[in-house]
Amino acid sequence: METKEKEEVTKDSCECSCDNKEKTCECHKDKAKKKDKHHEEIKKLKEGLESKDKEISELNEKIKYHQAELINYRKRKEEEVTNRLKYANEDLIKELILILDNFERAIRLDDNDLSDELSKFLKGFKMMYASFDDVLKKYGLEEIEAEHKEFDPNTMDALMTDNDKDFEDGEVLEVLLKGYRLKDKVIRPASVRVNKLEEDNDNKDNNEEGEDINE
Repeated sequence: METKEKEEVTKDSCECSCDNKEKTCECHKDKAKKKDKHHEEIKKLKEGLESKDKEISELNEKIKYHQAELINYRKRKEEEVTNRLKYANEDLIKELILILDNFERAIRLDDNDLSDELSKFLKGFKMMYASFDDVLKKYGLEEIEAEHKEFDPNTMDALMTDNDKDFEDGEVLEVLLKGYRLKDKVIRPASVRVNKLEEDNDNKDNNEEGEDINE
């Protein structure tokens, strides 16, 4: 009997005792408040997780960006070091080219008369010039071919122009001073005389008349 009475008391204490069922009683209000509070906490936790996920994503992007910057920096530095080693002798070779120029000027004085004293003297110059030229080539010096080639502003300087109908327009007529590359870098452009053909006066007149007709 005592057990049955205890069960009835417990059952009655859990059920709502309000007589007016149309209005929400206080115990129902408390339950609703607790439920809303629980949902609000879950919502805040979700928003916090989304915010943290966004921060993590942004940090990952920053890490990737800085890693890419570091890789590019290393590549630039490696390229700089490689170029320094590759062209380490550039200044020295530029100075030696001037001596090479003087050898060539002396050799051009030769009239190829083997009995002539000057030719005999310059014979030794030619041998030294050939040896000197071979040494410079060994270290990557290369002459820029320019004579009777099409003018290239990247490897040539046009110091003079001429109008020769026997040659193409823009053709190099003469090399005034040789140009050189050190490996793949132009260290001195060739100084040249370039052919620049001018239009005949008759062609100019015909063109002008043609323009007037079109007008």
